[in-house]
Amino acid sequence: MASLFRTKSVEQSIRDTEEPGHQLRRRLSALDLTVFGVGVIVGTGIFVLTGQVAKDKAGPAVAISFVLAAVVCGLAALCYAEFASTVPVAGSAYTFSYATLGEFPAWIIGWDLILELALGAAVVAVGWSGYAVSLLDDIGITIPASISNPPGEGGSINIPAILLVLAVTALLVGGIKITSRVNAVIVGVKIAIVLLVIIAGLFFVKADNYSPFIPKSVSNDSVSGMQAPLMQVLFGITPVSFGWLGIFAAVALVFFAYIGFDIVATAAEEAKRPQRDMPIGLIGSLAVTAILYAAVSLVVVGMQNYTKLSDEAPLADAFKANGHSSFATIISIGAVVGLTSVVLILLLGQSRVFFAMGRDGLLPSWLSAVHPRFGTPYRSTIIMGTIVAALAGFIPLSKLAELVNIGTLFAFVVVSIGVVILRRTRPELPRAFRTPWVPVIPILSVLACLFVMINLPVETWLRFFAWMVIGVVIYFAYGARHSRVARATEAQQVKS
Repeated sequence: MASLFRTKSVEQSIRDTEEPGHQLRRRLSALDLTVFGVGVIVGTGIFVLTGQVAKDKAGPAVAISFVLAAVVCGLAALCYAEFASTVPVAGSAYTFSYATLGEFPAWIIGWDLILELALGAAVVAVGWSGYAVSLLDDIGITIPASISNPPGEGGSINIPAILLVLAVTALLVGGIKITSRVNAVIVGVKIAIVLLVIIAGLFFVKADNYSPFIPKSVSNDSVSGMQAPLMQVLFGITPVSFGWLGIFAAVALVFFAYIGFDIVATAAEEAKRPQRDMPIGLIGSLAVTAILYAAVSLVVVGMQNYTKLSDEAPLADAFKANGHSSFATIISIGAVVGLTSVVLILLLGQSRVFFAMGRDGLLPSWLSAVHPRFGTPYRSTIIMGTIVAALAGFIPLSKLAELVNIGTLFAFVVVSIGVVILRRTRPELPRAFRTPWVPVIPILSVLACLFVMINLPVETWLRFFAWMVIGVVIYFAYGARHSRVARATEAQQVKS
């Protein structure tokens, strides 16, 4: 039983980064890491989620929900920042868990990250395909549904999604620096479009649309069965819209708009000065995106009364309502560009988790091979790119998207707990960045994440547990018997 919780020391984790053939190149600056964070956070949510939540949950006060959600993520980001600067090793929450909770919990969190990142990349690639096909149709190029949708959703294969994933995979294999440069260009275009939409929207804002800023609270109809939120099943709490309770309920929804900043931590081993750069990248990307989300949400509810906002394209339709339908095309371009960088960074994070688990022996060690010329974990990148391309091309994913959310939240909880444990077990470790007010901040982070998790449907929890069971079987069938830490422990016991 004790072997399940054997830890890998921080010192050993850092020594492993210097092994020939398994050494990633340190090429990323604090700015690169911040741009990675902004790139993965800002997607279609900024054009869609802002209006949906205003209409259904928070009213014009949706900006408050975005700020509160950023605070919730910020609590977890402070915990990630301490770990990433103390243990600057690829793998993010997986590596942090190995140093604090032990091997089996680390495997569970690594398996969880595979779900979060691989499925997330596939879901986003499918979303990108939808926007790209629509945009091409607007300029007279029609892509048949049979080759732009998976089986079960009106087609037989989603070729645009497959091509995007394969192109991004090739870019990732080519090197971390070229990846960061291409990502910087994409993010620059994306942010320029977002700012253009914000500035243009300001000319159509009407003060009357902000009144009342916090509408009167109303109860929603209860959702039954597997679609019901776990909170409703456990406590019988009926969801509420509007008022302060509606604002807080909206936090559980807009929280998902920020998911992805933790992927910055997967690149810790490739940061030039991780002790300084990782905290800046993690916290900086959250701050930038919180401002953008709050600004867009204030503009959209100012352009059109929140009760009239559309569910599918609220910002585009708000411009149409004001006689400027041309902005719908600009918003579609922003979505296509934005989702490209999201897929790129999700696959970057996934390949680094695979790389770290392979280097530890919990997955086949050949996954951790680094390309002699490009300095990237090319095998894990190609394999995961192929798997994600297959998922995006052939599998209907719409009902599985919420698994990405619960996987991310689970990782947040583990990292927050890990900070407290490492403070107690290794107080002497040099920490370039220290999470303030420990254990208060980590405890608040855990509670905030659990609050969001219990707002997810019961069926999402059941699917998550099913995925974890599969992971447990694989660990005992392979990982436990090939663990490098286990082999080193056994060798040491033989010598003594």
